Amino acid sequence: MLIGSLRRKPRRKKVERKRLHPRKRKRRPGSEILWSVFVLFFLFLWSGCGEEPKAPVTAAKKAPPVLGDQKKAEAPATKTVEKVEKKEEPEYTYNPAGKPDPFKPFIQLAPVREARNVPLTPLQKYEISQLKLVAIISTADGTNMALVEDAAGKGYFLKKGTEIGKNDGKVTKILKDRVLIEEIYQDISGQTKVNEIPLFLHRTEEGGGS
Repeated sequence: MLIGSLRRKPRRKKVERKRLHPRKRKRRPGSEILWSVFVLFFLFLWSGCGEEPKAPVTAAKKAPPVLGDQKKAEAPATKTVEKVEKKEEPEYTYNPAGKPDPFKPFIQLAPVREARNVPLTPLQKYEISQLKLVAIISTADGTNMALVEDAAGKGYFLKKGTEIGKNDGKVTKILKDRVLIEEIYQDISGQTKVNEIPLFLHRTEEGGGS
């Protein structure tokens, strides 16, 4: 056994030597030409791809003339706007001379009062609308009298010439179904006018007729 093992060892060394020193392959003379052709073809393609993006740059340089046309088209619009702004309406000024005041009523209840030293009667402390006509009485001499009441139910007699109301009203007529009262006032223009106010015996809101 020892002799066989000693004989096999030199063979392994020869195999290992063959693996350590492989044979060198010889290059063919045509392979170098093929490599050079391939490299030149690659360089040609690379140079062609780098020049393609230059086309949009030339197109962008031609764009400014289009902007000039747009400015010409917009120029008339700006001119028309300037013309419209120049047309300003004249300012209106209100002249109140000889015109009535719009904030005052057309009928101004300004009673024409005379200087008096006599104190006001109870009937002159009420508005005529606060009094209610409750009765009309005929006397023996043919004259009529009227009876009115205030909101508290207190009664007052009226005859022709009785002063009544806060605006210096006077009883002018006492008829069968009403009492007529006149108030003297001044309108806006300062003219003296007479306002006639009736007091009816039977008021419509109470369901009675005249």
